[in-house]
Amino acid sequence: MAEYKWPEAEKRLWIGKRVSRIDGPVKVSGRAKYSYDLNRPGGLWAKMVRCPYAHARIVSIDTSAAEKMPGVKAIEFIHKVGDEIQWAEDDIVAIAAVDEPTAEDAVRAVKVQYERLPHMVIDFDPKLAGDRAKTNDEEKAGEPEKAFSESEVVVEGEYGMPVIAHCCLEAHGGISEWEDGEHLLVHMSSQGVSAIPSQMAPSLGIPATNIRNKMDHIGGGFGSKFQPDRWGIATAQLSKKAGGKPVKVFLERNVELQVAGVRPSSYAKVKVGAKKDGTLLAWQHHSWGTGGVSGGGAPPLPYVFSIPNTIKQNTSIETNIGAARAWRAPSHPQAALITMCALEDVAANIGMDPLDLFIKNIALTGQRSEVYHQELLKVAELMDWKKNWHRRGDPTPGHIKRGMGLSIHTWGGRGHNGACNLTINPDGSVEVKTGGQDLGTGSRTAIDIVAADALGLPLESVKVLIGDSAFPAEGGSGGSSTIGAIASETRRAALDALDELYAKVAPALGAKPEELETWKGTVRVKSNPSKSITWIEACRKLGGTPITAQGKNPGPGNLINSGVGGAMGADVSVDTETGVVRINKMVCVQDCGLIINEKLTESQCYGCMIMGVSYSLYEEKVMDQATGRMLNPNMEFYKLAGIGDVGEMVVHLMTGKGYDERGVIGMGEPPVISPGAAISNAVANAIGVRVPYLPLTPDRVLEALASKGGNNARV
Repeated sequence: MAEYKWPEAEKRLWIGKRVSRIDGPVKVSGRAKYSYDLNRPGGLWAKMVRCPYAHARIVSIDTSAAEKMPGVKAIEFIHKVGDEIQWAEDDIVAIAAVDEPTAEDAVRAVKVQYERLPHMVIDFDPKLAGDRAKTNDEEKAGEPEKAFSESEVVVEGEYGMPVIAHCCLEAHGGISEWEDGEHLLVHMSSQGVSAIPSQMAPSLGIPATNIRNKMDHIGGGFGSKFQPDRWGIATAQLSKKAGGKPVKVFLERNVELQVAGVRPSSYAKVKVGAKKDGTLLAWQHHSWGTGGVSGGGAPPLPYVFSIPNTIKQNTSIETNIGAARAWRAPSHPQAALITMCALEDVAANIGMDPLDLFIKNIALTGQRSEVYHQELLKVAELMDWKKNWHRRGDPTPGHIKRGMGLSIHTWGGRGHNGACNLTINPDGSVEVKTGGQDLGTGSRTAIDIVAADALGLPLESVKVLIGDSAFPAEGGSGGSSTIGAIASETRRAALDALDELYAKVAPALGAKPEELETWKGTVRVKSNPSKSITWIEACRKLGGTPITAQGKNPGPGNLINSGVGGAMGADVSVDTETGVVRINKMVCVQDCGLIINEKLTESQCYGCMIMGVSYSLYEEKVMDQATGRMLNPNMEFYKLAGIGDVGEMVVHLMTGKGYDERGVIGMGEPPVISPGAAISNAVANAIGVRVPYLPLTPDRVLEALASKGGNNARV
């Protein structure tokens, strides 16, 4: 019977090593096929009639002209007369035609009349939102009034970050085709391949078992691609009307930025009470924000530091900007920005190094306090903090000012429910199948590593097949849950398959099955490694019958865990004449349990830091209250960080003894949490005044400098 645990360090053949992704060659050569790249034989293109208003009611829809156009094959009503539309560019009618130009012409031929309704698309001031602002009751813990009265220092500030878009480089969309009257094949760009059939089935009136979803590669999701969406379901409805022909829809870039989900905003007015030695005593905040028509949830404030005496209040603002969707570590970047900036302002007010203030209060971070302590010290070492840090306001001459900033963060990352089948064939080949997906993070490679490590084989001996709902069901890739699931289920499947193989091989080696192990292409006796046979010889003992074992998560053994801590430092330069912020260096120190692939774990951190620079300096969904529309729905004005914007990036992983024992924990989100806070703190340290809101654009920096002496400025 297999013992479900990870091998000791000296017995790891591939786990923890630096392995390049196995799908790297097909991606860099352009051979990888994303759903967007697929053009099915005889396929049709779908386009959407969209509402131009942020809030409206449909009065009438006339598709008669479009119906008569040559090349139009099917029309599907997504909304009907009388429906209330809650954001601009929402889908009204879907049209399938022989090509994109024809579909676009047909869209222009549809006449829709609307009754315009009052809209709200801005969120920076709750007082402007009227009855769309919903404020909850104050929540108190401890004795905040007493703690504030006993505080030697009370610091107040306002902080926040706006709504942003996910901006997936492969837009949302997919392809549907009916293989017969009852069976549907789809190719959705999705973070949850296995879930798509059950999500589409109710709208189509067929069992989920009659729908198959296939997706080899995905060009980004970041939390926004967990469902087929109305446009995806419309492709199946259009295909049905068009005789089963494949129907393809992918959002145009401007539409992608407007309707494919938003990361909620979050702002807060904060008051912090402390002693002059930096001991934190009390916290009070009134936060507000929006996630679209559903309002916005309360961020987890104060973040990481459990300050003992608190007053909390939140206002949710309902807006007509689109629907909120999960965005890499939902609510955590917002909470980190608000908390870490407020604490850094306390440190600046009392003339204390924020590193010292964080460490002084490290016990407030709870069970991982010593991990945070060590991470902060490592950040300080890698940034040469004590040499380069200065009190708020760079005193050196000239208009280029340098500053340093810190932040810490936390995340869960436990593996989701899932399963895989691992097959050992009589010729020695091995195959792993799961219905999961690889978001570009290296899931295929991780499965390969875990399977090859358990079986003692070269990586190329294992074939990994994913991205098909016909394979064992796998959970969606969100919450940094994928690596824990695929690693543990693959390990369990491999060990169970080996048990069956050992039973066949043991007589040939004169040993009991439990006395055998695999190592570097052999099956051998543990106590006498000279007694061995090759892997191929062992597999021949199977005769003509392969072994297939299914591994599941959750399952036996403590292979995974949750809860990590991380710390990040930022070193920036600010041009006080232009307001331009440049990243000199960023350091990420991250706890992540047992590492499956060191190279790709570091890659996750790099990707998070790059994304963090984007939302810190550039990204914002700019809305116009007069028209209710987004003003920057394109890649010219919705800016992302480029290679010249990110500076030097350094990653240090907290791994080895004391960390590996916890098992595998997800890493896709934790390092994206702190960049905003660390960069904002570094800018304040450089210029001597807090820029209250992200992104730290030149106009906001110059505005803060113009009002120096205001919000937490050092004068």
